[in-house]
Amino acid sequence: MNIYLLQIANGIGIGMLYFLLAVGLSIVFGLLRFVNFSHGAFYLIGAYFSYQLGVMGLGFWWSLLVAPVIVGVFAWVIERFVLRHIYALPHHFHILFTVGLALVLQEAVISYWGPLGANISPPDILQGVVMFGSFIFPKYRLFVIAVTAVMALLLWWVLEGTRLGAIVRAGSESTEMVSLLGLNIDRIFSLVFALGAITAGLAGALAGPIRGVDPFMGVEALGIAFVVVVIGGLGSFFGALAGGLLVGIVQSLMSTIWSEGAHLMIYVAMAAVMLLRPNGLFGRSS
Repeated sequence: MNIYLLQIANGIGIGMLYFLLAVGLSIVFGLLRFVNFSHGAFYLIGAYFSYQLGVMGLGFWWSLLVAPVIVGVFAWVIERFVLRHIYALPHHFHILFTVGLALVLQEAVISYWGPLGANISPPDILQGVVMFGSFIFPKYRLFVIAVTAVMALLLWWVLEGTRLGAIVRAGSESTEMVSLLGLNIDRIFSLVFALGAITAGLAGALAGPIRGVDPFMGVEALGIAFVVVVIGGLGSFFGALAGGLLVGIVQSLMSTIWSEGAHLMIYVAMAAVMLLRPNGLFGRSS
């Protein structure tokens, strides 16, 4: 029985990383109606920036703080000077440009760090395991659950308890109304886009010591993020949380029950949710 409890706990940790990865994609779509296929690249460069800062001697803790901020600043520049000029274009231009951006960033990573991956070791204090009676769990994965839970609470407070959150929620209903209130909608777009990139970059930095870093992790992450968003519902914070946890737990449990089909089963879960709730678990009807 302990093996299944361990896999559920692992699934919660993985699922919370998936939540951090997907929540930015979901919020950006909810406000901007812009599907960002380069979102996985922010996860990729967040992981590599964290790795590089560690190699340079900055240390794990500073790397974990600094790398997502660098990703956020980079995303803010991209949104402000490039992406905002294509919002008014048809959606296929959004797809073509962001897929191209993702490929450029991936090739830049390969050019600088090489095509092979690298491992990242957690700090000494987070190595080893903790014991709860007969239940044993890795310290680092417990740390990931704690950090992502705090981030989820912080994001919920920002979206539900601050003026920015009220503007984002209003903008997800009608950006025209927000503009008519005299608010600088372009500045809000840039801020929300950067916030989404920061959460993706943090997910990448946290995932590094678990899975290592490699130039193709962004493609894998993008596929998972879209599955989570479709399951939870586009534009929904709680949908991203529920979808991330569901995908993480299903994937983790299936790795024990049927390891060959672990990745397949997350798409089965997505298909089941789409059949029962086409708008996702927390999505609004069109």
